[in-house]
Amino acid sequence: MKKIILVTGATSGFGRAIALKFAENGHKLIITGRRKDRLDELYIKLTSEYKAEALALCFDVRKPAEVEKAIQSLPEPWKAIDVLVNNAGLAVGMSPVHEGVLEDWERMIDTNMKGLLYMTRFVAPLMVARKKGHIINIGSVAGKEVYPNGNVYCGSKFGVDAITKGMRIDLVTHNIKVTQVSPGAANTEFSLVRFKGDQQRADNVYKGFKPLSAEDVADVVYYTTTLPGHVNINDLVLMPTAQASSMHFHKD
Repeated sequence: MKKIILVTGATSGFGRAIALKFAENGHKLIITGRRKDRLDELYIKLTSEYKAEALALCFDVRKPAEVEKAIQSLPEPWKAIDVLVNNAGLAVGMSPVHEGVLEDWERMIDTNMKGLLYMTRFVAPLMVARKKGHIINIGSVAGKEVYPNGNVYCGSKFGVDAITKGMRIDLVTHNIKVTQVSPGAANTEFSLVRFKGDQQRADNVYKGFKPLSAEDVADVVYYTTTLPGHVNINDLVLMPTAQASSMHFHKD
């Protein structure tokens, strides 16, 4: 059965791979992001190459008025969202707390936590009204273990972990599944964004071992939606085989 899947942060990395995975399996996609050029490119790929039904919504999850307007603008049949993937997120900077850049802190907290909350606030009522749905929050190993100079990013992902647990309690009586998928080291644009465009520094993060790919994470996210109605994966952590914790790697 075709489901309607809404993916935030669909213009790159996990979000893009997740959208393509669901399209490959015949589902309908609502893709969102801030970068209109990338959003348009993905929309064309979904509809032409994958022959998927799709809608593209360009807005910033950090701005609640934009989130509300985008969800309200959906044609009525598209409001029957089956799966919300709260993927939009990022790390910016990697400084000890006493040297932190306040703008970076705000950007991480506003995207990783508040953006997730805003999306859930305006999509979850549509699921509650239908007594069905699945919300998948993309967490991180950084939401399980704190590491040096990860302070605010780790804090934001620990927040996602707690919010996910709270959401599950609030929505359980409405027959809504809530899942957290928390990846370890994955070679996407993550490190390039964190190091503000320093490609060499970003590349060094993944030297000496094989990291996860965006497609690896997309496969896992998709799997969580294929289980019977009475089965929910609450929390799933995945890492490369060469990673044992946030700080422990086996590198060649």
